[in-house]
Amino acid sequence: MKDKLTKRIFAGFFWGIILGILAKLLSNLFPSSISILLNLFSFGGNLFLKILKMLVVPIVFFSLLTGVANLKNINSLGRIGTKTISLYFFTTLIAITVSLSIGKILEPGSSVAITQQKIDLNVDPPPSLSSVFLNIIPDNPFKSLVEGNMLQVIFFSILLGGCLSTLNQNKLLVDIVFKLNELVLKMLNVLMTIAPFGIFCLIAQTLASQGLEAILELLKYFFGVVLVLFIHLTLVYLPLVRYVSGTNIIFFLSSIKQALLFAFSTSSSSATIPITLNNVENNLKVKKKISSFTVPLGATINMDGTAIMQGMATIFISNFYGIELLFSDFLTIIITATLASIGTAGVPGVGMIMLGMVLSQVGLPLEGIAIVMGVDRLLDMLRTSLNVAGDATVTILINKSEAK
Repeated sequence: MKDKLTKRIFAGFFWGIILGILAKLLSNLFPSSISILLNLFSFGGNLFLKILKMLVVPIVFFSLLTGVANLKNINSLGRIGTKTISLYFFTTLIAITVSLSIGKILEPGSSVAITQQKIDLNVDPPPSLSSVFLNIIPDNPFKSLVEGNMLQVIFFSILLGGCLSTLNQNKLLVDIVFKLNELVLKMLNVLMTIAPFGIFCLIAQTLASQGLEAILELLKYFFGVVLVLFIHLTLVYLPLVRYVSGTNIIFFLSSIKQALLFAFSTSSSSATIPITLNNVENNLKVKKKISSFTVPLGATINMDGTAIMQGMATIFISNFYGIELLFSDFLTIIITATLASIGTAGVPGVGMIMLGMVLSQVGLPLEGIAIVMGVDRLLDMLRTSLNVAGDATVTILINKSEAK
């Protein structure tokens, strides 16, 4: 089913490019007909975006809530849990920061910035650093949910999920929350069936107005993500493996090659858990009591590859639409993408939902999702492999520290 959907998304992306370029070439010859066609594209694209916006808040809320509530081993494992979570968040923080930095250097999307209407306004100064952090705590969590204030939704979800994880005796309440999460994810599956149509309309509309320049900038975005994935592997994971755990890098990569290949083919950290456990326990000789905690937890909260994609995509979309991001916006992206990594594990399509959340948080148009989604399948395979490598890295680090 997933393969069929992927093929349909590729088909929608491809035919959207073809029809968009044709519409661009024929716009001078048949202006009225092309105008009607663009209106149809606009309607189809807006329909897809409206449904996407509808699902952003419930998916983020329930995914984070169940993700944190499911971490019941943290209290019993204590020290191991603290170190593991700290390492996962540390590497994710580095991932999104490096991605934004490389994105600012490469500036993907800058050559085709869509001009926006200039309006004379008295612009307020950017908020202070302290106010950015204070704004994470909601005055009214229900108002935050209604208005879609994602940082506040994330904070409230994590707090509520943490308290929920302690209510082991109230299994009925926990089961209800998990069933609601399944219901929302079922709605996401329904949305994904019309994703090829929505992507077709949005891509065609974009290229009909922008031409081939958009494709060239999309390639810059694609290779920018691949570059940061490689940098994160070679300058973050492998040095930790070699110099902190004392493990030979070649031996490490050889030991987890099955997990990496399985992650690449399935694009799912959760589906790769049994293979990862087998590799780290049998090949890297990690204690079972450690791997049984760090690997499933990593599949839940270690989303470095997704954070990298979100950072580069945010830069690309801001440049594409000619919207300048302030320092406070970059800080917001870093905080949002890092915290949101808890809720993005193992669910097809949620990575793009989380990207929509980040874009909304800094005021960028959701239409940009359709542009990057066309090349996301291969990037998803690569970043899932990176995530699994990160799970294995943190696992042997914790095993080393516990041995001492």
